[in-house]
Amino acid sequence: MAGRSVVAGVGHYLPERVVPNSEFEKTLDTTDEWIKTRSGIERRHFAAEDETTSDLATKAAEAALADAGLTADDIDAIVLATSTADLTFPSAATMVQARLGMTKGFAFDVQAVCAGFVFALSNANALIVSGQANRVLVIGAETFSRIMDWTDRSTCVLFGDGAGALVLEAQDGTGTADDRGILATDLNSDGRYKDLLYVDGGVSTQSTGHLRMQGNQVFRHAVEKLTKTAETALSHAGLSSSDVDWIVPHQANIRIIQGTAKKMNLPMENVVVTVQDHGNTSAASIPLALSVGKQRGQIKTGDLIVTEAIGGGLAWGAVVLRW
Repeated sequence: MAGRSVVAGVGHYLPERVVPNSEFEKTLDTTDEWIKTRSGIERRHFAAEDETTSDLATKAAEAALADAGLTADDIDAIVLATSTADLTFPSAATMVQARLGMTKGFAFDVQAVCAGFVFALSNANALIVSGQANRVLVIGAETFSRIMDWTDRSTCVLFGDGAGALVLEAQDGTGTADDRGILATDLNSDGRYKDLLYVDGGVSTQSTGHLRMQGNQVFRHAVEKLTKTAETALSHAGLSSSDVDWIVPHQANIRIIQGTAKKMNLPMENVVVTVQDHGNTSAASIPLALSVGKQRGQIKTGDLIVTEAIGGGLAWGAVVLRW
């Protein structure tokens, strides 16, 4: 027998405001075609002025709990991945904890930018496997629209706001790759690449700052590192890409998604793609795609899934799980 962290429910939330590419044509030297061709993005959602990251996270969490048929009383911990928390402290996770009416257990944030949900999922899995929690709510939520430089056409057209959530629960498995749940993880970071993707502000500099990115360099690292981390995680589980039913990647850029699938020898028919509708929602993109993939009828019980992401740091990683 082996302890496994199994997905019991999934949900997501997107702000009401939808921003098509054409909206950027009014203020920037860009076009809908230029954005679509280079990123695959057609539209994205922006949070309302009075809507915060914890607001989005709470709604996604409620949807995941409803999907699992559980309540906040059934949850032992919340792990929330975000780079755009409401306040410097306390964590957005504790705000979600309070809004859900959860008065036991613990909650904390994880910050690994676009790789945040993979890091959060890995941490939640460790909590369950070690016996520190029985059920963990894992959330990715972002309001990246708050850190955009609206004069920089190379970045501001790429990002959107949203949230997604999973409920993980402890279940007994056989210890083989046929088990449902998280089968393997692989996490990496290399701080030498900080200047490729960062925000030029922060608490200790008393400024909020804006997102800055060297897109070509990030792309160069992304396909190579995402392919390697996915293959490493699969290897840890005793599996290969031929066993994969679905890649559910970080939704940053359709070219990166296509390039990674090609290097893994998997057709795009085996990839859940939502980037056209959501843009890059950073730590929220994988749980959003998992929720939408289930909603579409793509992801079914027993499917083998690889999720992989890369973000500022650089930080990157992958999780292999059976749905």
